[in-house]
Amino acid sequence: MKRAVSVLLVAALAVSSLAACGSKSASKREDDKFYIGGIGPTTGGAAIYGTAVKNAAKIAVDEINEDGGIDGHKIEYKFEDDQSDAEKSVNAYNTLKDWGMQVLLGTVTSTPCVAVADKTAQDNMFQVTPSASTTDVLANGNVFQICFTDPNQGTASAQYIAENKLASKVAVIYNSSDVYSSGISDKFIEEAKNEKLDVVATEAFTEDSKTDFSTQLKKAQDSGAELVFLPIYYTEASIILKQADTMGFAPKFFGCDGLDGILSVENFDTSLAEGVMLLTPFAADADDEATQNFVKKYKDEFGEVPNQFAADAYDGIYSIKAALEKAEATPDMSVSDLCDTLKEAMSEVTIQGLTGGDEGLNWEPTGEVNKQPKAVIIKDGTYTAM
Repeated sequence: MKRAVSVLLVAALAVSSLAACGSKSASKREDDKFYIGGIGPTTGGAAIYGTAVKNAAKIAVDEINEDGGIDGHKIEYKFEDDQSDAEKSVNAYNTLKDWGMQVLLGTVTSTPCVAVADKTAQDNMFQVTPSASTTDVLANGNVFQICFTDPNQGTASAQYIAENKLASKVAVIYNSSDVYSSGISDKFIEEAKNEKLDVVATEAFTEDSKTDFSTQLKKAQDSGAELVFLPIYYTEASIILKQADTMGFAPKFFGCDGLDGILSVENFDTSLAEGVMLLTPFAADADDEATQNFVKKYKDEFGEVPNQFAADAYDGIYSIKAALEKAEATPDMSVSDLCDTLKEAMSEVTIQGLTGGDEGLNWEPTGEVNKQPKAVIIKDGTYTAM
């Protein structure tokens, strides 16, 4: 009898637990909101990127909610830190799934995004990444990029350097263990040949050797490089600039979106970045009304000038809004149904975002974005459009 009672109690508890889980999920749908999650590094070496994405997405969500939502449906937004680590990013994704996420804005960096993209593909969840630029994230058809792809950044950088006659002899220093860096580097070197640029040195480093660049810089210096192309992240770039200054090597330096954030590196002498150029879709000093309104809101709320990662995230939220409206989607749809309809809608919308230039942003069915690149130069400690 005791055993029978125990079995019944266990069964009752199990049913109760399942009912509770079901009611929790249902309650989230009954509140008539879209649940959008975000993932990126807010701690660790790439924290500048993830923090910018988190903050700018919040501004966009607040604006949309204040303006009545998406066809009358408000947005619930939650962001998880992944420290730019693939395993932590997958854990963050699972946490957001438990929370009730229907659409993901993330992840911020490429390697974690590849890992999470495999999970969203399995779940058939719609994913928009603001800044993971490797083409690997596009493999499964459910991920759309706001940023340029690595190949596009490499190609556009070589073209910009050649067209503006910034240099004829170029050295490349890149991270061979990072998909972002090596992807841009490969395409840059390929396009440099077409543009008649002389790549006089190609020097690699890895995650295990990213604190001393004296060997790579010496080879670039000895090669006669007039410009050093840096398809790397801002932390390593700040060390390179310090070490180049110490050894009296003063070429032009040109990078991509990974360099955005170098002015915020702790204990870095920003005068060393004077004249550094980078390819970017966003310049905070642009005089159009949309940019200036965004910059003011960001500075008022977070006390600093937004970078391109912030602008990409802001555009990311508005692209999701545009796709949801185009699809006439509602919060009571399943994650999978939402994904199927958003994949179709996303390639049919155009938004006039912060990063799209005069022609705006639109997307290929593959998930790759079409928009105009820009270049900025660091002048008097700020990013200035070229």
